[in-house]
Amino acid sequence: MTAPAASFRSSPRVAIEPALLPWYAFIVLTALCLVLKADFPWLVTFPKEWTLPFAPAINLVTDTVVTVVQPAFRALSAVLDAPMRGARLVLVWLPWPAVMLAVAALALKSSGIRLAVFAVLALAYILFAGYWPQSMSTLSLVLLAVPISVVLGFWLGVLGHGRPGLRPALLGALDLMQTVPAFAYLIPLLLLFGFGPVVGLIASAIYATPPMVRNTMLGLDRVPSDISEAGLMSGCTRRQQFWQVEVPTALPQMLVGFNQTTMAALSMVIVAAIIGGFEDIGWEVLSSMRKAEFGQSILSGLVIALLAILVDRLTIGFARERPTGPTAAMTWMTGRRLAMFLFLAAVLAIAIRVLWPVETLPAGGLRMQVGGVNQWLLGLVRDYAWFFDDIRNSVLYCLLLPLRIGISGAATPALWGFALSPPMTAGYCALILGVAALSAHRFGWRAAVAALAAGLVLFTGFLGLPWPVFILGIALLAAQVAGIRLGLFALAGFTLILVNGLWPQLIQSLYLCTLAVLLCLIIGGALGVWAAYSDRVSRILKPICDALQTMPQFVFLIPALMFFKVGEFTALIAIMLYAIVPPIRYVEHGLRHVRVDVVEAVEQMGATPAQTLLQAKLPLALPVVMLGLNQTIMAALSMLAIAALVGTRDLGQAVYVALGKADAGMGLIAGLSIAFLAILADRMVAGWVGGRTLVPDRGA
Repeated sequence: MTAPAASFRSSPRVAIEPALLPWYAFIVLTALCLVLKADFPWLVTFPKEWTLPFAPAINLVTDTVVTVVQPAFRALSAVLDAPMRGARLVLVWLPWPAVMLAVAALALKSSGIRLAVFAVLALAYILFAGYWPQSMSTLSLVLLAVPISVVLGFWLGVLGHGRPGLRPALLGALDLMQTVPAFAYLIPLLLLFGFGPVVGLIASAIYATPPMVRNTMLGLDRVPSDISEAGLMSGCTRRQQFWQVEVPTALPQMLVGFNQTTMAALSMVIVAAIIGGFEDIGWEVLSSMRKAEFGQSILSGLVIALLAILVDRLTIGFARERPTGPTAAMTWMTGRRLAMFLFLAAVLAIAIRVLWPVETLPAGGLRMQVGGVNQWLLGLVRDYAWFFDDIRNSVLYCLLLPLRIGISGAATPALWGFALSPPMTAGYCALILGVAALSAHRFGWRAAVAALAAGLVLFTGFLGLPWPVFILGIALLAAQVAGIRLGLFALAGFTLILVNGLWPQLIQSLYLCTLAVLLCLIIGGALGVWAAYSDRVSRILKPICDALQTMPQFVFLIPALMFFKVGEFTALIAIMLYAIVPPIRYVEHGLRHVRVDVVEAVEQMGATPAQTLLQAKLPLALPVVMLGLNQTIMAALSMLAIAALVGTRDLGQAVYVALGKADAGMGLIAGLSIAFLAILADRMVAGWVGGRTLVPDRGA
């Protein structure tokens, strides 16, 4: 009796990993939905009769609240309007030689002679392009929005540092402030404050506050304990220790927050122009885009780009730690000399205004000749229209349409020149199964599931995928990547989008952002690898990435709209221009900072350069690369509302339409939907990076 039992115990058993069991059930559900979707169309198209009236309910509450509190907010608007107009009058009153002298002195103090030369050249371009008064109006908005954001962000950061229990709620609020499109919270601001520059000021201040909060908390958290203990041992009171010990120690990190806050406020100038801003540079860009005056839009857009780069370099220069060794420019431009130069600039301004009370600006030569620039650009677009049309049609028919309606919908005689036959469908299924089997053998079951999901989405398209499959699949993936709480968050978020009737807009957003992120990873990743291996390429790409990263989002629409007209491809190009910088920089940074001894060990084992890159450097740099993926997704989602201006029908368009109708309910729901996607993607990538091992998963 013992021998059979022993043989039974020693017989091999097929172990089923518990993590696979939900996926088996999901595969069965997917197959069932695909079989039944022809008989039950509601599996793909959610019926309008099933939607819930959340937006009207929000509008009802909003109307009631606004009626009560609107007088107080209108009074606040009047209070803020006076200093804003006063700052604009002062900046416009200042003569341009005095402004150039003051900015050059600040640039010399911040980063040296090179930045001072760039500052003078940038201001000279603004002057001779004919946009000096508009630029001063823009700076007046920034100069008022930044102090509000800095003060509010500082105290919220202090609160988050001193009260750890409040930090989760504060971080959640910051996530919403940074991910909800500005158009969404413009609607309640318009209802409360009315149209005018003050609404743009408040919107800019709200949008620019989170970086200061995060950097204040980070700086205070990183104050070394020995410095705090030294302050206590010196007899400091709690207030003295905070202001004289902790704040000075955290000041460099806070100055980084000041830099990011300033850039965020400057990026809102065009949004402020949409909601009633005065005559500033944002209004110039917006009006020229509406008139299709591409020459003028490029000239005015370049002004915003130059201002953004100049402000970025000035603020980051003051935030950067000073070198310990002697530096000529830094040593020469002392604080006393800087004060002297600023005093001379003020004296020069008064003298010029006394001698020449009437505004004297050089003739805007570039702006006077903008008609010729417009004609030249229109001629260029007309002469090479065949080339740009071929590019647009190739991407549209080979990438955008298949991803949106699937191969089953794109493979028609009208689009691809042939119809998808049953043998072709069987061959496609066999190919996907083969790829999944190979992925399971090489990388494990997770790669196989990913291959099956990609093959299914490519065949049915985002629009043809049953919504129960999509929601449950993402929720299951989120739960296994980052925990059950994130899975429930995904399930609740997608369900709310579904019952609010925004599922088609969600699908449009997802397929457009998915394609943009994939292309950015491929192109940007390749450029990042190239830059990691070539210092010359790195030096060439650095100023390009700096310019792309500092330009306001609206500026990216100008070249895309000029060459490719209105449509989804134009939106794709604009999203990619804004989102391609993170993969370039993070891939280069990750590869350049791989441990040298590990690379040398791999090379001594006889690995080729390709093997060293693919099997050593990239796996070790993967956490950094995944952070780049996170930032790419965030950038792509943040461009949805901007891309809505060129003809997309996604969640961004829903926000923009709601703004035009003053529909606070729909604007809030659509804006929160975009924020939900951003937060979900952020948490999933963070969870994947946190639980990722550096060795391939082979069946684990």
